[in-house]
Amino acid sequence: MIGHIHGFVASDWIAAKRLLIERARHRASQLISYSDLVCQLPLSIEASDPRLSYLLDEISRDEYTEGRGFLTVLVVHKYGSRPGAGFYEMARGCGADFDDEEEFNIRAFNEVTGYWRRTTAQS
Repeated sequence: MIGHIHGFVASDWIAAKRLLIERARHRASQLISYSDLVCQLPLSIEASDPRLSYLLDEISRDEYTEGRGFLTVLVVHKYGSRPGAGFYEMARGCGADFDDEEEFNIRAFNEVTGYWRRTTAQS
């Protein structure tokens, strides 16, 4: 990624991906709310900003394509434990086939955290 993406410097988007990878590697505090995520990013964006959806979708598509699962499964509603509807739409757009969002959420979470824990253990 070089230049700007949806008006933000590409390195800021990379920082968001790194933040989520670090959360996936640790057993505690893996989930993060949309509002807490934007507070930790090096860019000025609100949780309700549509560009956040682009950022999260791009991260998950890239990670899924690389065989590491849908990384943004870790980003959830502040008073819940599941991502928003856009996450499931993005996953279906990538070819994920599921009827039960809760079951898919658990599978996606386990795939992502399992991958990054194994990667950490091998380092």
